[in-house]
Amino acid sequence: MDRQQLVFDGYEKQIYSTADPDTVILHFKDDITAYDNIRRAKLTGKGAVNCGISALLFAHLGGKHIATHFIEKISADELLCRKVTPIPIELVVHNYIAGSLADKLDLPEGMKPSTVIYDLRYNSSELGDPLINDSQAVALGIASFSELGEMYDTARKINSCLVKLFDAAGLKFVDMKLQFGKTSDGALIVSDEISPDTCRIWDADTDEKLDKDRFRHDLGNIVDAYGSVYQKLKNILG
Repeated sequence: MDRQQLVFDGYEKQIYSTADPDTVILHFKDDITAYDNIRRAKLTGKGAVNCGISALLFAHLGGKHIATHFIEKISADELLCRKVTPIPIELVVHNYIAGSLADKLDLPEGMKPSTVIYDLRYNSSELGDPLINDSQAVALGIASFSELGEMYDTARKINSCLVKLFDAAGLKFVDMKLQFGKTSDGALIVSDEISPDTCRIWDADTDEKLDKDRFRHDLGNIVDAYGSVYQKLKNILG
């Protein structure tokens, strides 16, 4: 399916319309950004790796009867997806303490909490994507309580599925950021991407970071690290 109009041009991805009003093409750029685009670089091959990882994971979730916007991978760096109206919420799932959560709670990075931690962030770059609670999300008109409940249920299912998958691949699934949208018929489904840009992924034996923290903390070999995640997942999923 061919691209038509560019309808969204983000820091790291673009969305194009297609001849079908219910589908779009998601194009993964080679750009990488951090700290609200204060830091930026272009890394050859990064878009293709993230596209490949997202396609593998979305297909795996589909096989577990979890609805996502993914239809098929149509090129090295493009996915054909169902068109959705985005819900401006990031649902963040923490299996381990890491990043800003470690700073906020004054806990050591890598600590495994007694329960999975779920955070909501209001997806607003102007406000710095602030943490919000369920009542605030409903008061803002972002989502209803029932929609939030559906999002949490879906996040729990995805997390359970991916923790097992990554463990089998020799990887530690530290945390992830999920986004959701509504289709033209009102279905609430997972959208965006699932990749080392939106998850923290560590080597299970060494705790080596294999995600965007390599860019944030100047650890180097970013595309190689992402590629190692891709290869390990392909070894499991085929």
